[in-house]
Amino acid sequence: MRIAIFGAGGIGGYLGGRLSQAGEEVVLIARGEHLEAIREHGLRVDSIKGDFVATPALATDNPTEAGPVDVVILGVKGWQVHDAAMAMRPMIGPETFVVPMQNGVDAPAQLASVLGERAVLVGLGGLISYIVGPGHILHAGGEPFVSFGEVDNSTTERTQRLLRAFQNAGVRANIPSNIYAALWGKLAFMAANSGIGAVSRVPSGQWRSVPESWEMAQQVVREVLAVAAGQGIKMPGDAFASAIARLEGSPANGTSSMQRDLMEGRPSELEVQIGSVVRLGKEAGVPTPVNSFIYHSLLPQEKKARGEFPTEEEEE
Repeated sequence: MRIAIFGAGGIGGYLGGRLSQAGEEVVLIARGEHLEAIREHGLRVDSIKGDFVATPALATDNPTEAGPVDVVILGVKGWQVHDAAMAMRPMIGPETFVVPMQNGVDAPAQLASVLGERAVLVGLGGLISYIVGPGHILHAGGEPFVSFGEVDNSTTERTQRLLRAFQNAGVRANIPSNIYAALWGKLAFMAANSGIGAVSRVPSGQWRSVPESWEMAQQVVREVLAVAAGQGIKMPGDAFASAIARLEGSPANGTSSMQRDLMEGRPSELEVQIGSVVRLGKEAGVPTPVNSFIYHSLLPQEKKARGEFPTEEEEE
């Protein structure tokens, strides 16, 4: 398959590297110093599953240069999805499909609004991985996985082909019977892990050790699952237990990307991971008091990172 990785960061870079290693024709869409380093030295991935250097078939910042591909794996941040969808249009042929790997539940609809429903799958992935330098990805923890499926949960040849490609690359992949339940199940974990981590500003092992913080995290999970039900998503009976087990099993020294971005003054996925729970809860008439507290506590910092407050000079 000819596979484009649009956004060669933590998850996109790792998946693209593994697929390239396995012999797939991989096109990396990257930019700046990261792109230049990949072009010069390949993509270096230091991983708990074995270090490697991948040489993509093409590395570029120009989707027109890439041309039509079989599939696009979208690895940008959740708040960059719409702009990415507009930019990737030169790569979308009649049979091309896009698999979003974003946190939250909004990406498929955002992509479909630009590219059409037929071009979009529902997808999710997970691992603790990030860029540590130009052309250099560190996979620091977590068993990498991807899940994806058609918007109507049907079985198709194109999803089976992509499944085989990931499996051949040694990436744990599956096509759930209900991709939306998988998507909301991940959000239940992420909202708790990112939200409590961001307000407490400590690694997960530390906030999990405080009973009151741990109870807040559990309430976040309950609220997310209630909103899912309010949105008509049929969740499995063990959804709560599964999210809690994943929180308990996450590395004690781990922090989420949203937490790190907020703590370092960068724009984050606050709107995607927590704001969407509040927004969709209101839409469904489901109260979300703990998620609302977290969201509105962090919103001023998010606005500051996005330059939405006047500078000191402007205030004078």
